[in-house]
Amino acid sequence: MSDVFIRNEREQQLVQYARGLSTQIEKTAATYDERGEFPFEHFKILEDAGYFRLTVPKKYGGDEISLYELLLVQEQLARGDASTALSVGWHLLTFLNVREARTWPEPVFAELSRKAVEEGSLLNIITSERGKGNISRGSLPGTIAKKVNGGYIISGEKAFASLAPILKQFTIIAYLEEENLTAEFLMTKNEQVEVLNTWDAMGMRATGSHDIIFHDTFVPEEALLYRHRPNEVNRFLADGRVYSLEIPAVYLGIAGSARDYAIDCAKNTYSYSLNNTIAHASHVQQKIGEMEVLYQTARRTLYSIASQVEQIPAIKEQLADDVSIAKYMICNNVIEIVTKAMQIVGGRSISKSNKLQRLFRDVQCSRFNPPADDVVISQLAQGLLVDEKQGAFQL
Repeated sequence: MSDVFIRNEREQQLVQYARGLSTQIEKTAATYDERGEFPFEHFKILEDAGYFRLTVPKKYGGDEISLYELLLVQEQLARGDASTALSVGWHLLTFLNVREARTWPEPVFAELSRKAVEEGSLLNIITSERGKGNISRGSLPGTIAKKVNGGYIISGEKAFASLAPILKQFTIIAYLEEENLTAEFLMTKNEQVEVLNTWDAMGMRATGSHDIIFHDTFVPEEALLYRHRPNEVNRFLADGRVYSLEIPAVYLGIAGSARDYAIDCAKNTYSYSLNNTIAHASHVQQKIGEMEVLYQTARRTLYSIASQVEQIPAIKEQLADDVSIAKYMICNNVIEIVTKAMQIVGGRSISKSNKLQRLFRDVQCSRFNPPADDVVISQLAQGLLVDEKQGAFQL
């Protein structure tokens, strides 16, 4: 069956390209998952194939693929190894976001783009901190930036730093004491930057999402990329956060892999009680049908929003709620899809040697990528209630 979300020859070529890479990294995905090790081998494959330059602007040697195209390739890559796809996705997402939002000084962005294209250098934004609350919910970072002659001294600790083992440079959010503002800084690994191997999670075990400690790390003034001023939209909220659709695209890839595995199993597993394959059992057909409704609804939602962004760019700022709803719905759907796939396959699906148990563990992590379910629900409700109150006052 052809994929209705592939609209032209260029997209078909990109999907085939990503499928080829997905097939290669799938060969060792289970090994890295079991060991909880970072898959440097996978990233060498991606680098050699030019994957790191996909969202880099053309003027800096990149391919400058669109948001829609990014979703297509990331969904395919995640079918092979979700940890690798989620990790490299932060890099791709960063370049897409910055090239569109234009929040960084252009000379800095140009140099980082050159490094991505020519040196295979990866980039990520590290924001999370242990015990400091969620920065996206308004908490101030515990990482402090103090002004000194020629630059800043950064001290603090970050957590869940995906790509940590391979990153040479990355950005962080820190609190500017003198200005009472938060700001984004470009950090370069050196002896004052310590990576602690703390990542030992249930799912997404090969993302290398370790902790990073800054021991009074000096950075020059040009390392301050931009300040988050009150009442100004920062790059994370820019364009209605449409670039963050890349995250549910990865989880859709996991669901698609589970779906295909379960269907193949149903077609090829013989049942002596049925005197036929289990595909002929009504309860199996019921679960496959339910699984397909969830899967197609999720894909339709994802690609419809991305298509809308392309067709009407000016509407992006109005899509924040749509993006939140898409993340909420898709990630809940994919968890249910993988669960149903395991029910179809049966008890063998919980074996450590079975692919589905890895997909099940990986897909649970979707709940912990922002925005969280409770945040989405609360923001939607508050938005409706505020509008209602304002309307009442106008009466």
